Amino acid sequence: MNTPSELKYTKDHEWVRIEGNIATIGITDFAQSELGDIVFVDVDAVDDELSAGDVFGSVEAVKTVSDLFLPLSGKVVEFNTKIEDEPELLNTDPYGNGWIIKLDIGESADTSQLLSAEQYQASLG
Repeated sequence: MNTPSELKYTKDHEWVRIEGNIATIGITDFAQSELGDIVFVDVDAVDDELSAGDVFGSVEAVKTVSDLFLPLSGKVVEFNTKIEDEPELLNTDPYGNGWIIKLDIGESADTSQLLSAEQYQASLG
């Protein structure tokens, strides 16, 4: 399973790439493999201020729907429109073109709950 070491992770199987005050967020390789073929991604939180732990959307696979949980508080500033037409990017390129949202986290974001790649791998057992 692919778990890039430069990213941070959550126990809810999201990954986070922080660059300045912008966090790019997607689902992990483990999550996409557990979900199976992803057919739809629903995010209606663009321009919303949300708290860590809030649901910001959902991913629909052939057999299930899974909520997406925000790993950090902030304002959702962008949705990856590529995945509207190609939701399978979450399966084929979860850490690249399959990112889901960008979040303006501001300067006071609490990143202490995020896991390193090693901690995330250990949490999977």
